[in-house]
Amino acid sequence: MDLEEILKDLEKRFKEPYPEFYKRRIIFWKDEEREFEDAIDTISIQDVRVLKMAKNNKFIVKKLLSFDDQESDFLVYCPFYFDNIEDNWIRDIMRYSEDFRADLGSIQTKEMNLPDTITIRQSVKEYKKYFNAKARREFVKGKANRIESSAHLELAIMSSIAGSDMQPGPIIREVLKAGLENDDNHIYKDFVNYKIDKRFWEMVYQGTGYQSEENKLKSLSIHIFLTATSRNINKEAFLGLDDYISSPHEAFCFQFVEDWLRNAKEEKYIYKLARIIEREIRLDERLMKLDIIDFEKNESFPCVDEVILIKLMTNIKNDIIDPEDISDIFEKRRVGSWFGEFSSYYEGIYNIGKMKDFYNKNQSSFHMTSAKGLWKTYTDKFYLMDTYYRKFQRAYQKSLRNSNDKLDDLFKFTVDRAEGIYKNWFLEKLLTNWSNISSRELEEYGRVLEVDQQVDFYENNIKRAKSRTFVIISDALRYEVAKELVTELKQDMQCKVEIDNMEAVFPTITPFGMAALLPNNGLKTEIRNNSLKVIINGESTDMGNRERVLQNTNKNSKLLKYDDLIHMKKEERREQAKGMDVVYIYHDQIDSSSHTSDSMVFSACDKAIEEIKNLVRVLANDFPSINIVITSDHGFLYTYEEFTEDDKISKEGFDGLVDYGRRYAIMDKSANPSFLMPIKFIDQESGLKGFAPKDNIRIKKQGGGINFVHGGISLQEKVVPLIKYKHLRSDNKEYQRNRDRYDVKPVELNILSTGRKISNMIFNLSFYQSEMLSTNREAANFLLYFVNEYGEKVSDEVRIIADKNTDDEQDRVFNVTFNLKAGKYDNKKTYNLIIFEESGQVLPKKTEFVIDIPFATGEYDFFS
Repeated sequence: MDLEEILKDLEKRFKEPYPEFYKRRIIFWKDEEREFEDAIDTISIQDVRVLKMAKNNKFIVKKLLSFDDQESDFLVYCPFYFDNIEDNWIRDIMRYSEDFRADLGSIQTKEMNLPDTITIRQSVKEYKKYFNAKARREFVKGKANRIESSAHLELAIMSSIAGSDMQPGPIIREVLKAGLENDDNHIYKDFVNYKIDKRFWEMVYQGTGYQSEENKLKSLSIHIFLTATSRNINKEAFLGLDDYISSPHEAFCFQFVEDWLRNAKEEKYIYKLARIIEREIRLDERLMKLDIIDFEKNESFPCVDEVILIKLMTNIKNDIIDPEDISDIFEKRRVGSWFGEFSSYYEGIYNIGKMKDFYNKNQSSFHMTSAKGLWKTYTDKFYLMDTYYRKFQRAYQKSLRNSNDKLDDLFKFTVDRAEGIYKNWFLEKLLTNWSNISSRELEEYGRVLEVDQQVDFYENNIKRAKSRTFVIISDALRYEVAKELVTELKQDMQCKVEIDNMEAVFPTITPFGMAALLPNNGLKTEIRNNSLKVIINGESTDMGNRERVLQNTNKNSKLLKYDDLIHMKKEERREQAKGMDVVYIYHDQIDSSSHTSDSMVFSACDKAIEEIKNLVRVLANDFPSINIVITSDHGFLYTYEEFTEDDKISKEGFDGLVDYGRRYAIMDKSANPSFLMPIKFIDQESGLKGFAPKDNIRIKKQGGGINFVHGGISLQEKVVPLIKYKHLRSDNKEYQRNRDRYDVKPVELNILSTGRKISNMIFNLSFYQSEMLSTNREAANFLLYFVNEYGEKVSDEVRIIADKNTDDEQDRVFNVTFNLKAGKYDNKKTYNLIIFEESGQVLPKKTEFVIDIPFATGEYDFFS
């Protein structure tokens, strides 16, 4: 700003009207840098007296302004600082006068509404290259209310360049995200360009303790992560890396990494960085030398999960399977940051742990002598092994779509162990026991005595229904899958729902099972066009004729396909069901998926559950006060392992073969194969006989589909689910009477620890799940953290998944570790533990705590 412009500005200000109650104007021109000291003697402004202050004329100036001349306008040039207030004899005059500064830094300071202090003005001058651009000055102006010191101003400059919040942590994070090589990092290059890189490293040192003559970003990133993880990884893992760890700065580094991990939008960046660091220090090799307990709480590095899984799967490979240990580790890791990356492997080993636990508890259970008794035991608890195996296989199939080179081969060994438990123990023992004790009843009666029969379905459940009934028949909906469906219906819908079971007609294939679910007085068979057909009252029960069979019993009956119904608009659906008493809906997800690939069957089970749940929701909304029944034509058997020749029998020598599949054969009356179980055929008048392979044997047949099969007499094939669903509207009397019984709410989480005083930056607390899961209590996810009196978080976040389904209170206890943020804590103030349920169905809980830590941890001048 040249002298001519300065004079114009001063003349303009002196010509302005006086403020109210003022009779003259005094302007102090402050120029502590003495840039205009020589020019002041040449300045002349009309009707304005110009004074030049010196350290030895303060009294003269004060006397002139206060006493000798109380009317003239004055420009007082002040070219120095007052070191002490008492040295400033004219401070009172300055307070009611105006200031003027002519240097660019002062003008920009004023433009940005920054505090007019010496240090602020010096910083503006120091970073004049940065402040040359109006856009950058506007950014700082927007932060002016947060700037009280030169350190704050430098934070604002760095945050502007980094595109982050005006805090050290976010600034450092953005710098590391931009790359670990100083020369290629565009943010760091701008720091250098605007000469603020030195202050950046000073800030880094105060926060993290990192200091080096070279100041490399890659070394900084290693330093931060190792200092942070030294809290929850045994320090033996970092032998030889001591220079990268600064214990006094542990709190800041831990919180830095924690905040980054908890930011969902930042996941890909920290994952990439963590991978670079762990490779740089060969962390996986270091962790392999330690026990899992030495690092199981760390969630910063993805390789922690890999090493845990490697160790667990190596044990499983060596047939060392500890269900309790696996379950405990799964509980700890599933709330970790990188669980999603490895969820398929964790879910796989978790379910093989459940399979092993089932094995341990039921090794001597397969010596039952009653077919009805084994049927009941299967439907009460043995079906769970099918569920564990299904979920294991689902996890394995998922892993094939997201491969991990370090884990894939080991997981395949885990698959071998799962097959050993499920196929070679469970199925072999169960099916041998079942074949032996059911053979007499199946040969003599074609069914198990005292078990509800599929052929009686319509008579027992539909014929005398008092309101409109929708029947959802899902092809191959196995009993254990239906049990999971019922659980989800109870949790997701306002309803009364119960599950029972029926024995599927033999052979357990679609033509027979679908026919058995129609109204009938007995099933007949005929051979038409060289194909065995199931007949009811002379009518074929092929798909095209089933509606006619329904209408022969009740003319107000309708048959629909799920794929057609789900695409209809609401009015179209209502029109289809208008005036109908009975509506059959055919759903085919599981069986049809097996036609594409055997291995797709378990993912199809999940999809079937979702589709049926949605269909029930649609029907309940469209048709109030209806009954919904969900059932199936048959179940299925599936094992992943390839079948050997010993697992198959040839159809050579099948005399009078009429029809057959991998699990059944229908022959004429001359047949009597000794290697098959005789099963009394449903139509005795036909002269045909039924036969089934024993155990888990398949009949050789051209084509694929040997792993996924049905048609035989195993419990997995024969047990058909019978689900009865009743939607309860809010005005329903039963619902109003039993609201607590039907309303599904999340379980609650309460603090178990009794102490309310915290005296360490790292501390443990215990919590308990108030109730076990039940028909009206569902799992819940909780976030736990501490806040100060202003609601600001002062700790990390801890996540608890409360989904314990046990009546043992000790098994519903969660022990967790909290880490306080760096800072000073006042033992006279109250801090609150917040228990926050993520769905919002449970009100947040607050528990008061006192934090009494005598010394501030991680407080730094630069940040204040």
